[in-house]
Amino acid sequence: MKNPKDLLTGDHTRSIMVATPTTGGGIMRFAKVRLSCLSCKAPLTKPGESSLCGHCQPKEAEIYHRTLCNVNELEAQYGALWTQCQRCQGSLHQEVLCTSRACPIFYRRKKVQKDLNEAQAQLVRFADADDDSGMW
Repeated sequence: MKNPKDLLTGDHTRSIMVATPTTGGGIMRFAKVRLSCLSCKAPLTKPGESSLCGHCQPKEAEIYHRTLCNVNELEAQYGALWTQCQRCQGSLHQEVLCTSRACPIFYRRKKVQKDLNEAQAQLVRFADADDDSGMW
């Protein structure tokens, strides 16, 4: 090799950088959110289906009752955990300001709260289905 400096300098060491767009969300730009059946989890493709597929539609009352019982159970659990946190705090008339990372009740209460929000969202989907069909 005549000139070893040519290995580290010159046109062959240039790199072209193309900026990728950041506002599109990357690969998620191509993903589409689809609703799924609350019973069998099949994707809902037909217009007007917002909670149940055509196969599960005859069992709508049973599925709604199961969802409503789940919401009631989660509300009871959340209420019991909330009351327990209020007792621990020493006041039953103020909002709980507990953020203790060592408290297992705090984490259970937060998990039940998250599950309750998801179950209530399922009930809202049933209400939206009734609004769309014009039954009420």
